Amino acid sequence: MPNKNNTAKSVKKDATVKIMALGGLDEDGKNMLVVEAGEDIYIIEAGLKFPDASQSLGIEYIIQDFSWFQDKKDRVKAIFITHGHDDVMGALPHLLRQVRADIYTAPLAAREISRMLKKEKISGVKIHKINRHDSKRISGRKISFFPVTQSYPGAYGLAISTSQGYVVYSGEFVENFDDLDDHFRGNITICSKLGQEGVLVLMQESKGAERSGNTSPRHRILPILEDTFTQYPDRHIFISVYTQSVYQIQEVMAACREANRPLVLYDKELRRLVDGLEEIGIDIPRHLIIPVDRTRDHDNTVILISGQGTPLFKQLSNIANNEVDDVQFSQDDVIVIASPVVPGVETVYKSMENDIYKRGGILKVIDHKKVLSMHASKEDLKMMIFMCRPKYYLPVKGEYRMLCANAMIAEEMGIDPDHIRILDNGQMAVFEDGELVSCKMEAELHDTMIDGKENWDMAGVVLKDREILSTDGVMVLAIGLDAKTKKIVNGPDIQTRGFIYLRDSEYITAECTKIMEDIIRENVEQKKYENLETRSQIRDKVSKYLFKTTGKRPMVLPVILEIGQRQ
Repeated sequence: MPNKNNTAKSVKKDATVKIMALGGLDEDGKNMLVVEAGEDIYIIEAGLKFPDASQSLGIEYIIQDFSWFQDKKDRVKAIFITHGHDDVMGALPHLLRQVRADIYTAPLAAREISRMLKKEKISGVKIHKINRHDSKRISGRKISFFPVTQSYPGAYGLAISTSQGYVVYSGEFVENFDDLDDHFRGNITICSKLGQEGVLVLMQESKGAERSGNTSPRHRILPILEDTFTQYPDRHIFISVYTQSVYQIQEVMAACREANRPLVLYDKELRRLVDGLEEIGIDIPRHLIIPVDRTRDHDNTVILISGQGTPLFKQLSNIANNEVDDVQFSQDDVIVIASPVVPGVETVYKSMENDIYKRGGILKVIDHKKVLSMHASKEDLKMMIFMCRPKYYLPVKGEYRMLCANAMIAEEMGIDPDHIRILDNGQMAVFEDGELVSCKMEAELHDTMIDGKENWDMAGVVLKDREILSTDGVMVLAIGLDAKTKKIVNGPDIQTRGFIYLRDSEYITAECTKIMEDIIRENVEQKKYENLETRSQIRDKVSKYLFKTTGKRPMVLPVILEIGQRQ
C-alpha cells in the first residue's frame, strides 16, 4: 500500500494523478500512455501499428490522435521511450511536430531516434541516454528507472513519484536470471524498494499474459542454432530475423563465434545496427564477419538476413530464386526462419516456401509456439506484482482478451478486483488522495492514417474514402456558373465509376441533376451562395437520395466551376 510519507518528502503535493492511454489498449501496437501528476504531464512511448493487410488500402501505418495535447503542450515535461521498437517509438516524429519535450531513452534507441529525427528534419529536441539504475529529477519530480531484460539492449521500466505514491510502468520484460550481458540483464530488486515506499498504480504489458509459466528460457533460439550448425557443418545457412529483434541477432553472432563460422551481414540496415551495438560497448566478432561477395569462399558461411514483415520474406524469396546479384542459392543450402510469420505476411511467406522447395533447398522453421516472444508470461507478471505491491493495477499493451488475462493474474495475486481497471483508449483514471475517483472518457480518439506522405489525415478520411471507392464507386457532378451572376451556363454533367450503368438509370441521374440545380438556385436567390458550402449541401442531399434509391453509398464529388465572362 502507498506510504504517502516516503514519497511526499520528495515531491510537491499533487491534487490529482491521472492516467490515460492514447493507444495500445485492445490493439497490437500504437502504444502511448499519458501520466498527469498535478500540472505535469509525462508521455510514455509513442509507437505505431501496421494495418491489416486486407484492409490497408494503401495505408503504410497508423498512429495516435494527438489532438488531446492541443491546449496542454507546455505542460509536457518528458517523453520516455523504453526501447527501440516501432510499436513504442515509430510515431515519435509525428508527436514531436505537435509537442516538443526532451526524450529519455536507452543508448542504442537514442542513436536510432537521432537518426530518425535527422531524416525527418526535426531539430532542437534533446535526447537523454538512460543508463542502468538511473534516477533523475524532471520538473522537480523524481523519476526512477530500472533495467529489464528484453529483446532490445538497454530497455527499462520507470516509476514516476507523486505525493499519492509511485506510478510504475514495467516496460516489456522477461525474468531471465542467467543472462550476464549487462546490456540485457534486468534488475527488478529496485521494484521491491519502490513497493516498500508505496506504489499507487502498476501498469504492466499484457501481450504474454495468456501464457503459463515464465518466458525464459523459452525465448532463446541459440540451442536451435547450435543444433543446426552441428547438423549441417559444411553447408551455407541463411537465417532470417526481424531487424529489431536485437537479442536474436546477438544469438546468431554467438552461435557463429562458438562454431567459428564465417558470418555475412547481408543488408545495409543490419550492418548499421551492428555498428550501433559495437558503439554502445557490445562485443562483435569482427574477425568472423566477411563481405557478401566472399560468401562462397567458405563452405560453411552463415548469411544473416534482416528486415520487417513482408519485405523480409520477399527478400528470401528473391534469394531462393537467384534473383539477386550478390549471393547464389543452391539446393544444398539451408534456410532457417527465425522471424515469426506475423499476420499480414502469410501469402508472401507461402510463396517463399514454395520457391525454396522448388530449388531443392532445406527449410527449417523455428516453432514460435515453443520459442516465445520476449514478453512477460504469467509468472513474470506475478513476480513484478509481488515486488511492487501496488494499490491499483492497470493492464496495458495488448488485445482485449490479453488485458483480461492480465487482470485475472492481478486478482490471483490478491489485488482487490475494484482496484483493477481495464481501460479503453481515451479513458482516464483519476486518483485523489490515493483513491480512484473516476474512469471517465476524456478524449474521443480517431486513428491517424499515414500513407507515406506528409499530408497525413487526422481523422481517417483518406482510408475511409479508399474503402468507399473500392466497394460503392464514385459519382462526379460537374456544373459551370457565370462567375458574376451565378447563373448556370454549362451542365450539369454526371459521370460515375463502379456505381451504376448510366443508360439504365437515367431517372437517377436526372434527379441528381435536379438536386444540384435546385440547391444552387436557392442559395443564389437567398444570397447565401458560397462555393464550398454549396458543394457540401449537394453532396449530402445527393448521397441521401442515392442510398435511399440504390442502397449504396458512393463517393459523391460535386464540382462547381465559376467561369469569368469575357469583356
